[in-house]
Amino acid sequence: MDYKKTNAPTNTVTRNMMDLCEDTGNVYETVAIIGKRANQIGLEMKTELSKKLQEFASYNDNLEEVFENREQIEISRYYEKLPKPTLIATQEYMEGKVYHRNPAKEKDKLQ
Repeated sequence: MDYKKTNAPTNTVTRNMMDLCEDTGNVYETVAIIGKRANQIGLEMKTELSKKLQEFASYNDNLEEVFENREQIEISRYYEKLPKPTLIATQEYMEGKVYHRNPAKEKDKLQ
């Protein structure tokens, strides 16, 4: 997923929680949904960053050979400038891009 193309803000935004929980009717359920999606995004970003930085890994134990790599610094800066996973998850939720279901509510509807 290309996180640079998201229209999520890069800094904290105050939101009306009642507007966010219109879909579920429960603030805590909405926060749990956004939190789980944020964890997924964070894990995805972390593995992607690890793969990119793995190319620059030095397996020597000699401290004298440690040097800064310009490409490595640019990759790190790119990921630092991205919006935080919680902001991306909140934006996705507000745009209706997050699929969620509550099995307990579905069981109640069936009975």
